[in-house]
Amino acid sequence: MSTTTSYTQPAFIGGLVMGVLSALPLVSAGNCCCLWVIGGGMVAAYLLQQNRATPITPGDGALVGLLAGLIGACVEVVVSVPVTLVVGPFERAFAQRVIDMAGNVPSEWRDMLERYGRGDEPAAWFVVGRVFALMFWLGVGAIFSTLGGLIGAAVFKKQTPPGTIDVTPTTPTTA
Repeated sequence: MSTTTSYTQPAFIGGLVMGVLSALPLVSAGNCCCLWVIGGGMVAAYLLQQNRATPITPGDGALVGLLAGLIGACVEVVVSVPVTLVVGPFERAFAQRVIDMAGNVPSEWRDMLERYGRGDEPAAWFVVGRVFALMFWLGVGAIFSTLGGLIGAAVFKKQTPPGTIDVTPTTPTTA
């Protein structure tokens, strides 16, 4: 088995965990401290360790965590598009209720909430917002999912059995 294929499945599954949990409303609040991003890297490191008979190194954990973070950023942006389209009308109705109940709100805030409540933003802003979200999640995923992979490598590392000595064969030299 090549090294590249051994990282693919754990990184993809860790990225799915990170991306889906980060895109869901309410559940995404766990990312206020990067919980799902770090968790995606840890899941990837765990799965990588389960696929190997020998202990993984911190470098292995960091690499699979980085890959999971990059995959998770793409998954988060793709999953968040339909979620935003479904949840958006509810958010706009909530914004309208806030406007109706608010008494002394500064006019700038009231204008902003009213524009959002009407859904006046052009589709181009939605696309631009998704592009910026992708760049943001790529940065966050690269940093914190790599950290999660390092933590996962340390936590889930298989222990070598006691009494096992790692001896590399050497060729005898003739004098």
